[in-house]
Amino acid sequence: MRDEKEKKVAVGRRDVLRKIGIGTLSAGATLATPLVGPAQADSETNDEKRKARYTESDHVKTYYRVNRYPS
Repeated sequence: MRDEKEKKVAVGRRDVLRKIGIGTLSAGATLATPLVGPAQADSETNDEKRKARYTESDHVKTYYRVNRYPS
């Protein structure tokens, strides 16, 4: 009688580990699904896309000077 219980416990432990692994995978897939939203179109016009965005401000000039970039 005791041998049967030991076998059941050993198999039970393995099943528990398998179920935990599968449960983790399915929970991860379930949590990732709601985070995906609908795609949105770009709201910038062509002129806004082409405008200059880089400005050489004082802190940028200081960075260049400290790191010895050629001016």
